[in-house]
Amino acid sequence: MKRLPNIITLMRILAVPVLIWLVVVDDLRVAFWLFLAAGISDAVDGFIAKRFDAVSEVGIYLDPLADKVLLVGMFVTLGAVDLMPPWLVILVVSRDILIVGGILFSFALSLPLTPKPSLLGKFNTFTQISLVAAVLAWHGLLVPLEVLVAAMTYAVAAVTALSGGHYILKWTGTAFHAETRT
Repeated sequence: MKRLPNIITLMRILAVPVLIWLVVVDDLRVAFWLFLAAGISDAVDGFIAKRFDAVSEVGIYLDPLADKVLLVGMFVTLGAVDLMPPWLVILVVSRDILIVGGILFSFALSLPLTPKPSLLGKFNTFTQISLVAAVLAWHGLLVPLEVLVAAMTYAVAAVTALSGGHYILKWTGTAFHAETRT
């Protein structure tokens, strides 16, 4: 049971190349169902880890990495096939580069950060997963979600920008406090 959350997380990472391929070959119906399973697995692995005291050092880093791989992979791919606006793809990818870069920079400065997502960061992940699922449902299952997807696009942009700004403020505060203590 202790390893199950990490196994689920690894399966989410392994689903990403399959999802990308499904989108590229225009099998958006199957992509929707696989993406939905991947999105649900994000909640399931976290629940199992907390409920059964199966939180691990590997999982603390692997879970947010899996989210980033899944979402960046899907946003870039959906952007490449013209199902996601390029400006939103750039915003989502830039935020994740900022976060990964911030973590690497903090390690370089001997200020290691544990990747503990904020509530806003978790909400951002939820909104991004929801948007990708809605785009895949619209184009793959032919569910008429055009208006919802348009509204969600701007909501995701706002939440992504706020979340990125929040991490910057959080980290610059951490770096400032660490610098003043030395």
